[in-house]
Amino acid sequence: MKPSQADQGKLESILEAIREFGDNPSAFLSVNEGNEYFEGSGEGVVAYRRAGRHFIQFGGAFAPEGRQRELVREFRAYARSRRRRIVGIQLQRADAELYAAEGFTVNQVGSSYSVHLPEHTLRGSRFMKLRNKISRARRSGLVVRELPYTEVRERIEEVDRVWLRSKGRHVKEIEFLVGQVGGPVQHHRRLFVGLMDELPVAYISYSPAHGSRPGWLHDLSRRHPDVVPGVMEAVNAAAIETFTKEGAEWLHFGFTPFTGLDPSCELPGNSALTGKLMRLLAEKGGAVYPAATQLAYKEKWGPHVILPEYLAFEGRASLGAVWQILRVTKSV
Repeated sequence: MKPSQADQGKLESILEAIREFGDNPSAFLSVNEGNEYFEGSGEGVVAYRRAGRHFIQFGGAFAPEGRQRELVREFRAYARSRRRRIVGIQLQRADAELYAAEGFTVNQVGSSYSVHLPEHTLRGSRFMKLRNKISRARRSGLVVRELPYTEVRERIEEVDRVWLRSKGRHVKEIEFLVGQVGGPVQHHRRLFVGLMDELPVAYISYSPAHGSRPGWLHDLSRRHPDVVPGVMEAVNAAAIETFTKEGAEWLHFGFTPFTGLDPSCELPGNSALTGKLMRLLAEKGGAVYPAATQLAYKEKWGPHVILPEYLAFEGRASLGAVWQILRVTKSV
């Protein structure tokens, strides 16, 4: 029942559990560097980070259907033995229902957005602005290629540095709920790079997604602030073309907090105070997380499926626990 920072072999076994048992399009983020893992007495795994007196758990319990409840209970016992309380983030609806049944206070925290690639098209007046942006970027000389990370690592790191500086001196790079590039599981990801005069100016990293909607997760993305508008859209359009030719079913744009909040999505026993806080952050939380900008980007692709995602507090809801989530993600 011991948790551990995972070595390469362990990470591969965790990925196998995610592939076999996970139904969360962002589940690959469980193997981000810095995460810890709890496995319990049988099959399955829980990914989490420590923050103050809390274990911030990512996603649900990745385990066989009949084993999930047992794994949650074992993880709770482990957390209690370490005098920690659990907060789950990015739970899918089925996970949220399980956690609520186990006595957690559960609230919707945002939504995730997905495109069904066989139905995807950029034809029609709805996508005229998007097509024009992509065309403008291509006319400026942008070329998009899928490249191995090892070939462009130094240039990608420079794009990251310039991108972060452009956000302001006190802005930190958000972690935990977004992906990474490089590291021991990079060979599972795919990297599409926008080049001008053969130099990388933008990139999008895609992670594998499994479960009932298999495909790819549009994950980490960065661009040089001086490039023309439409560069990111052109990179993503090239990736969509590749994935579609390969027969991929879904492109997931992932979770955006404080978006798609709907009282009809809440579960019985939710926290009214937490719901009010989520709505406040939806209206005025741009300094905490750029939800509006992310949502605008995702909606322009015409997502076919929008799913609620949930936050679960062990016992009563706690603003202190919300603060720890903001801290562990470096949102504050």
